[in-house]
This record gives sequence, C-alpha cells and structure tokens, in this order.
Amino acid sequence: MAAVVTSHTELQFVVDTAEAAAGGLMSSTIVAKGIKESLTSTLTKFHAGYFRVSLSLGGQALLWKTLRGPTDDTHTLRRTLHLFHPTAFTVLWSLSFFALVLLSILYLLRCLFYFKMVKEEFFHHVGVNYLFAPSISWLLLLQSSPFFTPQTHYSYTVIWWVLAVLPIAVLDVKIYGQWFTKGKKFLSAVANPTSQLSVIGNLVGAQAAAEMGWKESAIGLFSLGMVHYLVLFVTLYQRLSGTDQLPSMLRPVFFLFFAAPSIASLAWQSIAGSFDTASKMLFFLSLFLFMSLVCRPTLFKVSMKKFNVAWWAYSFPLSVLALASMEYAEEVKGDIPHLLMLLLLTFSVFVSICLVVFTLLNSKILLFLPHCFDPISSLISRAMCSTPQQNQQRPQTV
Repeated sequence: MAAVVTSHTELQFVVDTAEAAAGGLMSSTIVAKGIKESLTSTLTKFHAGYFRVSLSLGGQALLWKTLRGPTDDTHTLRRTLHLFHPTAFTVLWSLSFFALVLLSILYLLRCLFYFKMVKEEFFHHVGVNYLFAPSISWLLLLQSSPFFTPQTHYSYTVIWWVLAVLPIAVLDVKIYGQWFTKGKKFLSAVANPTSQLSVIGNLVGAQAAAEMGWKESAIGLFSLGMVHYLVLFVTLYQRLSGTDQLPSMLRPVFFLFFAAPSIASLAWQSIAGSFDTASKMLFFLSLFLFMSLVCRPTLFKVSMKKFNVAWWAYSFPLSVLALASMEYAEEVKGDIPHLLMLLLLTFSVFVSICLVVFTLLNSKILLFLPHCFDPISSLISRAMCSTPQQNQQRPQTV
C-alpha cells in the first residue's frame, strides 16, 4: 500500500512538473510577445524629431563646459559661476551621451526594420530637416567632451567626419540642390522654421572644424550655411504661399529663428579668434528675434496645452543664445552684459530642467500613444495617406 502511495506521489510530482514547465514556457512566450509588441510600437512611432532631446542636452553640456573653461573674464559673476563642481558637468555630459546613444540605436533599428517609414521622413518637407539633428548632437558632444580636446585626439577627427560632416554633406546636396534646381520641392513651397536645422548643421560643423584648426574647412561650411540662411530667412520672413505649413503643436520650433544667428556668431568667433563686430551683429540679431517671440506668448498657447516632444525645441536655442551672451559679456565687459548673460543662462537652465521633469512624468506619451498625439508623426502620416489627386491640388505638401 505504501508503494502505491509513493508511486501516486511520484506521478503527481511529474504531472505538476510538466504543468509548471508548460506554464513557464507560456509565460516566457507571453513576455517575449509583449516585448516584441512594445518594441514594434516604439519603432513605428519613433522618428528623427526625438533627437531634439539629445540636441538640447548637448547644448547644455557645451554651455556648462564653456562656463567652466579658462577665461579672461575677471567679473565677479563669471568667477562665481566658475566655482561649480566639475562632477556636475561630467554627469550632464554622460547623461547627454547616454541619451544620444540610446536614440541612435533606436533610429538604426527603425532604419533596419522600417526603412519605408524612414524613407517617408526623408521625402517629407518637415521630417527631412530633423535628419540633421543626430549629426548636430554628435558635434555638440564632441566639442563639450571632458575627456579629450579637438587638437589632441584622433577619434575626434574620425567622429567629426563619419558621424557629422558626411551625413550633413549628403543632406545638403539633397536639400540645397532641390532648392537651387527648382525640383518638386522648391524653397518657396517647402520652407518652414525647421528648415533652419540644415543651416545650424553647417554652422556647428564649421565651429567644430575651427576648433580643430581646420580653418579652410570651417570657412567653407560657414559660407555654405550663411548663404542659405540668408535665402531661407528672407523666404520665411516674406511668408510666401506654402511656407506656413506647420501645425500649431509644432510652433515651439519658431525658436530656431534665433538659434541660427546665435550659432553663427559662435562659429565666426571660432574662425576669427575673437568675438568681433560680425559676431556681435549676429548676436544682436538673435537677441532681437528672441525678444520678438517672447513678447508674443499667444503664438505658443495651443502647443502648450498638452506635452509632446516638440516642447524640446525650446531648450537648444536658449542654450546657444546663453552661450553667445557669455562670449559677448567676456568681450565687452561691464555689468549690463553680465546681467544679460545671467538672465539668459538662468532661463536656459530652468527650461531644460522643466523639460527633463515633464519628459520623465510623461514618458508614455512620447512613444506609446497614437500618432495623433505627436505632431510630426501625424504630419508624416497624413502625407503618406494623401491621394495623388490631393497631392496635385496641394503640391506644396508633397
């Protein structure tokens, strides 16, 4: 009788083990399926516009590296700001690097598994401009790196060419070429504030080249960027038919209006060796454009109702404007330039911190909600769904 009980116990144990194994396999399958669905959802909703985050963090890293770097400015305010512990800057740069690597990996996966969607971005009049953002982000991180300097490290040169200049050159040929030759997307039909990212890419590349001592390359990139900036600025300023194509949710990109001249002033300073008259003129232009936008808060009323990734468009322009004001204060001296520097620096840091907090609190909104919650995704989706008849009626949105 004891033998029968033992056999029954062993049989029950085998059955329970088999059921547990089957349950474990089923659980693993469910988990794997959930991960796959989550990754698929993320990659389909992800786009180059998310590189605004790395762009903004890179701008802050460059701002704080410059603030902590060697300077001839003996003003009390600058000496006080110079006392910040370097560990904070290292943490900021590391965060920026991690964010950029993560975004780059996600976009590479998108290119690998959803190349058709990437192609739609490339041919979209707004989406294509954000393809400059990864290269600009890498250039900003290179310039702000606490671990090596442009003049002494070989990897700086390699990354400058591979991750930054070559992609920018390819996009320049594509975008500027179609403007120049009046192809299907001539400038007056597709120009919008995000088009200034192409200009910013060339100017940041020029600044990085100047810091490496490649003056001729820097002048070439600067000339290319500034000539097209003048053409683009005039086109946008005239508000020609077809240039007002952005939805209200994307209006934060209007801050790029003063980002381009701010970067230009810094790039020319790196080329000329000082913050001379040309740099000051560009800085005053960016300051005027900044004040023009700040005095019109109703312009951004609709876009501020609900958080989305477009909010990150506020941070980078403010960072480079604060950086330009810092160089201006160092050149001009005096209390008023330093007060202006402090105000812009405080505003820039405050906006960046708020964006980080809002992003952490609303992380699900960025990647897991439908396209209608993302202005760029919805914009590209509408372009993909447009019929040939609609495209003929509205050639400017092709």
